[in-house]
Amino acid sequence: MNLETLKVFCDVVRCQSFSRGAALNKVSQSAASQAVHQLEQFFGVQLIDRSKRPFLLTPEGQLCHEGMRDVLDRFEETQSRIQSLRGEINGIVRVAAIYSIGLHDMSQAMQEFMTRYPKARVRLEFLRWNRVYEAVLDDAVDLGVISYPGEGKGISAIPLRDEAMVLVCHPEHRLARLKRVSLEELRGEDFVAFDKDLAIQRELDRFFRQHQVAVRIVMSFDNIETIKQAIEIGSGISILPEPTVRKEIQEGRLAAIPLAHAELRRPIGIVYRQRKIFTPTMNKLIELLREGQAKAAMAGAAAK
Repeated sequence: MNLETLKVFCDVVRCQSFSRGAALNKVSQSAASQAVHQLEQFFGVQLIDRSKRPFLLTPEGQLCHEGMRDVLDRFEETQSRIQSLRGEINGIVRVAAIYSIGLHDMSQAMQEFMTRYPKARVRLEFLRWNRVYEAVLDDAVDLGVISYPGEGKGISAIPLRDEAMVLVCHPEHRLARLKRVSLEELRGEDFVAFDKDLAIQRELDRFFRQHQVAVRIVMSFDNIETIKQAIEIGSGISILPEPTVRKEIQEGRLAAIPLAHAELRRPIGIVYRQRKIFTPTMNKLIELLREGQAKAAMAGAAAK
């Protein structure tokens, strides 16, 4: 019996799928099924009841999964401690981020990280928010960078930063000439919203209810880029995180106005699978991301 077989079994159980467990380990579905069969032969018991959809663990399978997960966790922990003693910052860190964190911002951070630690590599991909959580839970990535990070159901979170939310409109919109915009001035305005299943839209809805402001939602999208495009063609206004519109403001394609008497911010954080063993390389990446936030906060304070 080897660690690869144990990992395939644990991934199949965690994903509740032979195909997804196989994909995580870069083996065929047949090979994943064979790995589980080898474990069943070794222990002489059935571990998975394949007659159910999705399959279920037998009592023996549940016990086996808990024990094998502990073995793998201890192995990863030992590997991490050895690397720490040797002071090594190497290997690959797999990161998934939502699109609105910014291709430019994240790519810049990754380049800085690999400049500091040339033996380390970051594999970065951009996914929709729910896919980030899925990737973290499936151990397809080590870290997820996401807005409104939530804990629970196998997920833990590390706060990273808060982003100021601003009113965004076309440069020729009547509100664009204001230095600050009151909430009362938003009443009845055509509003380009986020899809209702997104945490940012739920927060905006709560915000509008709290201040008794009613806007007219004319369209909704699942990403900031499309919302910005809709505003550019004059479809309406929106409230977006200030860092996500800096380029368009500099180019004169959009206008951003602070909200008066309202502190509305979007939290950004790092999510990871509970019981995840952090390698020294992962810890250094988290340090760099926090360092970048501290610099941004200092720059913002100096600009005020």
